[in-house]
Amino acid sequence: MLEYFAIAISLFFAMNIGASGAAASMGVAYGAGAIKKAWQALLLCAIGVYSGAVLGGGEVVKTISSGIMPQDYITVKVVIIILISATSSLFFANLLGIPLSTSEVTVGAVVGVGIAYKVLFVRSLLVIISFWIIVPLVAFVIALVFGKLLYKLQNRGLLKDRPILTVLLVLAGFFEAFSAGMNNVANAVGPLVGAGMMDVTMGIVLGGAFVALGAMLLGKRVLETNGKKIVRFQKAEGILISSTGALLVGVSSLFGLPVPLTQVTSSSIIGMGMAKNGKQIFHQHIVKKIIRIWIVSPIFSLAISYFLVQLFLEKDLYAIILIGTIIVGTLGVISLMRTMREEEQSIYDAGEGI
Repeated sequence: MLEYFAIAISLFFAMNIGASGAAASMGVAYGAGAIKKAWQALLLCAIGVYSGAVLGGGEVVKTISSGIMPQDYITVKVVIIILISATSSLFFANLLGIPLSTSEVTVGAVVGVGIAYKVLFVRSLLVIISFWIIVPLVAFVIALVFGKLLYKLQNRGLLKDRPILTVLLVLAGFFEAFSAGMNNVANAVGPLVGAGMMDVTMGIVLGGAFVALGAMLLGKRVLETNGKKIVRFQKAEGILISSTGALLVGVSSLFGLPVPLTQVTSSSIIGMGMAKNGKQIFHQHIVKKIIRIWIVSPIFSLAISYFLVQLFLEKDLYAIILIGTIIVGTLGVISLMRTMREEEQSIYDAGEGI
């Protein structure tokens, strides 16, 4: 019964990954008018994410299932704790209006269990964390360098809106969905593979199918939102942003490294903004948001998984009280920060209106 429950949580998590992350990969192409119909964009996204999961998702699944802590410790109960921790982290973050990375919350949840049992592979974890920093920085530099070249060509009238840009933009979005499938399917099925409930092949086929299903059935709202927000990007800018994120996440997936696509894409956008407007982009709210996501995502899910292990498996009262206090305190601080930010924004808007 517990195995069925764990699988159900995993597949539900996979559908939500498809809705929130994978569907967003086609937002640039849809918002710029390269793809006219929402269902067409979602279908392309579903095909891309499933293909990426099946053809290249195996290495990241191995990392999540056995590369952070010994596989012997990943039981059915531990799988349920990991999945509940990751899912609840995303749920609380949505309530507070803070977008989290599925890769980071999943790794954080696994790390929390590893700390509870004192069996963490520290070296592997340090490699993963270093790439969480390096990959977005590389995305920023690529977008900055090529963004400057792009704007020079546009200013000289050498880069016009041609049909080939439409085709390239659609391909870039598909490539981004492909890379999302390579990297993100492991977040849902990696713990199941680690517990021996299914092998890697079955995990990526089943997980990829549900990520694709989530993109198709639940991704329209995300697609519409992202499309409207990204309309301000021209097609050439969209190609650069999507292809940069897709390339870096795809390469990371080949080496079995779970990386946050959200931060990579945001870093690309910041690089484009700096190429266009200079250093004033660092005063924008998006930079503060990225830093907050980096810090909050893994720590919050780590604390929850550690708390649940102590509560249900170890029954350590002092640890339960300590971690529970940390979780509640973190929620309070985040909520307070959000309230202060909203008040600052209201004051700013009022000043703009005067």
